[in-house]
Amino acid sequence: MALTFFGLTSQYRVQVFSQIHDLVFHGGGGFLHSEVYNMPIWLRRFHIQKISAHNEAENERMKKAKEGRDINSNPKKIQGPNINPSTTYNY
Repeated sequence: MALTFFGLTSQYRVQVFSQIHDLVFHGGGGFLHSEVYNMPIWLRRFHIQKISAHNEAENERMKKAKEGRDINSNPKKIQGPNINPSTTYNY
C-alpha cells in the first residue's frame, strides 16, 4: 500500500503534467516549463480555460466561414480568358 500523504498520487501527477504540457505546447511560446510548474493552480487553470475558449471560438468562426463559402459558391465552371488562339506560331 502506497502512502499518498507526503506526495502526489500518480493520477494527480498525470493531471499536473498534462496541464503543464498543454500550457507549454499550446501557449504559443508564452510559457516555460519551470514557470508553469511553479504557477499557482488557480492561475494555471485560468490560462487553460482561456486557451480552450479561444480555440472553441476559432473553430466556430472557421465553421461559419466554411458554411458561408459553400452557400455563396458559384456553381459555374471557371472559364479562361476570351482570347482566340492563333493558328500560326510567332517565332
